[in-house]
Amino acid sequence: GISANVDDKFAGNLIVSLTPENTVSVEEAYGIVTALPDGLTPKFGRFFSGLGYLNEQHQHVWDFIDAPLAYQVFLGGQYTNDGLQLKWIAPTDQFLEFGAEVGNGANFPGSDRNKNGIGDATVYVHTGGDIGTSNSWRAGLSYLQTRAPDREYSQFDAAGNNAQLGFDGSSHLAVADFVWKYAPNGNAQDTNFKMQGEYFFRRERGDLTYDRDGALGLTQTSAYASRQQGWYLQGVYQFMPYWRVGARYDRLDPGSIDYGANATYLAEPFFHPQRSSLMFDWTPSEFSRIRLQLAQSKVRPDVTDNEVFIQYILTMGAHGAHRY
Repeated sequence: GISANVDDKFAGNLIVSLTPENTVSVEEAYGIVTALPDGLTPKFGRFFSGLGYLNEQHQHVWDFIDAPLAYQVFLGGQYTNDGLQLKWIAPTDQFLEFGAEVGNGANFPGSDRNKNGIGDATVYVHTGGDIGTSNSWRAGLSYLQTRAPDREYSQFDAAGNNAQLGFDGSSHLAVADFVWKYAPNGNAQDTNFKMQGEYFFRRERGDLTYDRDGALGLTQTSAYASRQQGWYLQGVYQFMPYWRVGARYDRLDPGSIDYGANATYLAEPFFHPQRSSLMFDWTPSEFSRIRLQLAQSKVRPDVTDNEVFIQYILTMGAHGAHRY
């Protein structure tokens, strides 16, 4: 990560990630206008959207190794925007933030439109404050609208074939988030507790092409509409300096799906994926962390995965303060 003030009007930030396949990707690369008055903060370039609570945070500050199921299903893990963002913090005693974004909409749940112009729009509001000296909270509502021209994916059909599908239509996602933090007398050094949760509701409408590659010889396009939801709730307790324990529960609801004429080949889903996770970590300094995570995942019918993860995080060099 590289960040710096450019001059008295702009600042910049660059986050580059290296993958196990020896490729390089740009997670974030944006400029911020710092010279505007009245709490206005424009941002331009590539950035993690301010949608929800967890999305704007980098993976190394997450309390669990992986993203909640709702983030994986509805946002492809984490939603990145290539475009413009404007945030405004109201001059009130209680924290009150408004935000809006426009971008090219090329990332899931959208897809590349292969043309210039605005492809997605996001709006959100966050509010929060303190309750006494030991408690603080933040809550928010977010809404994302984007288009997905020929978004490709695969799905097992009623006959057990792995059919290739293509969706062409609009995707609308609403997110409600809440975070509560407790630290005795405001001192989080020795002990503290954090509870957070988010609820997702998605509505999609357009055309669905079954057997889009023609491999089954049954290519057909029909109207499509769906309403789906998901949520997670987690709590993390630092019971003594450097040591924390946490638990998280994820659940998805397939909701209702209208396949139109493609209902001949595709059955409406009935399974509710869910996962339970337990983590235990040790943070000897702000630059290192070692974590053990256990999870029981039921994301496929009649299959239970028991998972064990060990993660180490090392931070070298200067690092900015983390978000609330």
